Amino acid sequence: MSPDTIEGAKTKAREYFAARGTLAPAAALREGIAEAFESLEAFLDTVPAAAAARTATAGEWTIHEIVDHLVETHRPGLDELWCLLAGRRPPGEAIPAGLQSKAPLVRPWPWLRGELARVHGEILRTLGAVPSDFATEARAPIVMVVNVADERGKVVPVHWIEELDWKAYSITWRLHVIDHLKQARRVLAAL
Repeated sequence: MSPDTIEGAKTKAREYFAARGTLAPAAALREGIAEAFESLEAFLDTVPAAAAARTATAGEWTIHEIVDHLVETHRPGLDELWCLLAGRRPPGEAIPAGLQSKAPLVRPWPWLRGELARVHGEILRTLGAVPSDFATEARAPIVMVVNVADERGKVVPVHWIEELDWKAYSITWRLHVIDHLKQARRVLAAL
């Protein structure tokens, strides 16, 4: 893939995060995140545990593994948000893009669903407590993943580390959930 194509994707992503995150009102941010969480929960309510654990396509995650991934990435993301809101850069490296627990399919489906709801509830409570005029210079690193069409038209993920302010960081949850909700719907449709 050409360097210009990659730079164009990075620029587009940065503009999106500035407009929809950094410059957006905090209440609108929280509302969009809450809507994404609610859509995911409504979908997951329709998925029985047996279906969640079934593999639809070789090499693809099951719905159970997708939910495990969301728990494993959103839980430390909440810790990172607390750091940002305290005016500090979170310690350590960015949360890995493909993070899962050591044994995702061993975790009971009801527990996994409950843990995801608990983490999402705490994210929304935290965002709801932030004053509308809150500002900080603190930034957190994230692994940015953007799908880009290469020279042959094949969609390829492009990864890089991006430093985000607390608002831009927060909208990653909305985008992450929407992306994995689409993936989970494809998995269920293929079962």
